[in-house]
Amino acid sequence: MIKTHSLEERAPQEVIEQQASLVRDTGSLNALLDADPSIVLVLNQYRQVVYANQALARFLKLDELGCVFGLRPGEVLNCVNSDLNPGGCGNSEFCKTCGALNAILSSQEGNFDIQECRITRKETGDALDLRVWATPHSIIGEHFTIFAVQDVSHEKRRSMLERIFFHDVLNTAGNLRNFAVLLKNARPEELPEFADDILRMSEGLIDVIQTQREITQAENGDLEVKPELCRPAELVEEMAALYRKQEPVTGIRVATEVSGAVMEFITDPVLLRRILLNIVKNAVEASRPGDTVTVGCSREGERVVFRVHNPAVMPELVRLQVFQRSFSTKGAGRGLGTYGARLLGERYLGGTVSFTSEPGKGTLFSIGLPYITRIVTGGEPAFL
Repeated sequence: MIKTHSLEERAPQEVIEQQASLVRDTGSLNALLDADPSIVLVLNQYRQVVYANQALARFLKLDELGCVFGLRPGEVLNCVNSDLNPGGCGNSEFCKTCGALNAILSSQEGNFDIQECRITRKETGDALDLRVWATPHSIIGEHFTIFAVQDVSHEKRRSMLERIFFHDVLNTAGNLRNFAVLLKNARPEELPEFADDILRMSEGLIDVIQTQREITQAENGDLEVKPELCRPAELVEEMAALYRKQEPVTGIRVATEVSGAVMEFITDPVLLRRILLNIVKNAVEASRPGDTVTVGCSREGERVVFRVHNPAVMPELVRLQVFQRSFSTKGAGRGLGTYGARLLGERYLGGTVSFTSEPGKGTLFSIGLPYITRIVTGGEPAFL
């Protein structure tokens, strides 16, 4: 029977070295793993690396692989959650939803398992979608897990873009065509209403396309930031006004709370508008008739903080994954709002995007941006 260990326990260094030698001396296994183009790790019963193939060396640009021995997969791949808890990889609350951890634990029970996991890498902020395989394997009576990792980020993103464009864009284009047909036969008094509907749908279509373009450019490092003077109170009121028009239909009120201490500051108002639009939209969608969504802003020291509150509370599964690249509550392959908000707000606007969600208090998203009042050298604001 395979002996299991707590998630916090680790083998001492001398045991790691012995296990690494044992795997290294199994020549046929090493040759097979090194021939695999995917990253392959051999893990001991403490989920520590005792062997890694050359694909990992290429991925991490390492001259030698000994430096990863004793680490766990999330620590090797530099996952943002790998050091949130003193126990390391596998011990934070976010690790509960990690497909890699669950696959490894399943393999330690003697099962072959395939799962997917999403990680964000520290420092670079790269969001990866990974498909992982965990296979139990024994060498001279010692139990290990052969853990293979394939980056399927491009596959996931292509699938997501196709779904969004085929679903959202095609639906909107079809509605535009239907209204154009109605417009041809409309009575004169109906023309203004039809024109308003066509304008609204056209703007929605453009917004879908622009959002996907900006996300793609942002992930590729090609997004251009265009700083200019921004008046937070006007932006907050604009966000609220967009949804107040829908209140008679949705029954959801959108209120504003603006501190007079913030008159204006410098940021990219187009990107900030995109962030707020996504978060306010999510807040309205999470609310019920009779609820109030509040949009506000204030100055806190050297930051301008925008807040979006709704009375709903996120389920734990959503709360733990809300900023991950391909996670969505709107169905497979849908929804880039919160991921995009953090990507744009932190990497490009130099701020922080966070949230709290608690029973009795609801859900509060906060976007804190540098309080910049002038352009510095080179025509760029200080956060670039």
